[in-house]
Amino acid sequence: MLDGGPYQGYLYAYPHKTAYRPLRPRPALGDVWADETRDALFLYLHLPFCEMRCGFCNLFTRANPPAAQVARYLRTLRRQAEVVRAALGSTRFAAGAVGGGTPTYLDADELTELFDIVDVMTGSPGAVALSVETSPATATPERLAVVAARGAWRVSLGVQSFLDAEAHAAGRPQRRSDVDRALAAIRGAGVGVLNIDLMYGIAGQTPRTWAESLRAALSWRPEEVYLYPLYVRPLTGLGRRAGPSRAEWDTQRMTLYRQGRDTLREAGYDQLSMRHFRLRGVSVPGEDHCCQADGMVGLGCGARSYTSGLHYSFDYAVSVGGVRAVIEDYLARPADDFAYAEVGFALDAAERRRRWLVKTLLRAEGVDRVAWRARFGGDVADAFPMERLAERGWLAADDTTVRLTDEGMAHSDAVGPWLVSDAVKAAMGEYELR
Repeated sequence: MLDGGPYQGYLYAYPHKTAYRPLRPRPALGDVWADETRDALFLYLHLPFCEMRCGFCNLFTRANPPAAQVARYLRTLRRQAEVVRAALGSTRFAAGAVGGGTPTYLDADELTELFDIVDVMTGSPGAVALSVETSPATATPERLAVVAARGAWRVSLGVQSFLDAEAHAAGRPQRRSDVDRALAAIRGAGVGVLNIDLMYGIAGQTPRTWAESLRAALSWRPEEVYLYPLYVRPLTGLGRRAGPSRAEWDTQRMTLYRQGRDTLREAGYDQLSMRHFRLRGVSVPGEDHCCQADGMVGLGCGARSYTSGLHYSFDYAVSVGGVRAVIEDYLARPADDFAYAEVGFALDAAERRRRWLVKTLLRAEGVDRVAWRARFGGDVADAFPMERLAERGWLAADDTTVRLTDEGMAHSDAVGPWLVSDAVKAAMGEYELR
């Protein structure tokens, strides 16, 4: 896998949902969370709706749903929140996010209802700092006023490219004028952190056009920037088109990655992962939440939740028909159903260690050997021999830390999948995507 090219897959969570299976019997959430520490949890609300489905998107989302379905979804989400909150008992959320989909697909009144559901979970308005995703078409002043008033510290705008032709080539029919209008509206709303998502590896993209998008993004001086390599995945719009050869595409993406990384560093951004860059000196709330050690509570039919020993969610789908079926199943459930975990993956001791490794090694700070020893005993280098990474110049280690080098970071999308356990790989391979 390490020799198979730098873009094997984005390991944003471990294990992936395709490794989940129906839990029988379904465990009660009260039991699932009974022995968990609940003083620094992460809250995630998922809205599975967008105004369009981008050509590269394999997220769990539906474009332009009927208004009646949106209203039903918000009512069901509130019922789920009430049941889950009762099952959790005493809990503090250190941070949260509202994603999807595109939460700002909702109008201002619907967004108010969505944030009221956040309050059901947190206990009071503004009790947790939130990150909220938006799009150029839906980032209107009216919607953003609600977002800012209800505790959002960060708004993330998916731009992908500031060039209309490139956006269209990625299956995203947007206009530069809409992007600029949305950015001005976000800045005008007074939200503290603006994140801009950009994408490289689009058909026809060159170092010159990539530089143009980078300059346009930096002209807004965003506090954060994410640089995403384009992937073409099954059951997506781009997945039905012919593309370049793998070797040619890998070369294009790696060239543009290095260009983007160096441009952002020179502009005063610290690199936190292969994708994530933050303007030097910017502080963020919720840093007492540690995703390796602390749990997450997800609400909505596309959200995952995790404790130290169990990751769980509802069913997963990518195709239009599959997503609609899962949404309808969620909307039809009686409230009592939300007191149980539906599908999931139980992590044994070995998988817990592996998840910790994956979630730390792929970050710039790397694995803290002292923290590892305190949590698991022994040394991380003994638990996971990584000589093959060191031989390539992708790994550096000293007495306190094991971390990826610049070259290792550039190959994160090969390193991450390489670290996946055989059991998880087998489960993912057996999953029938729909």
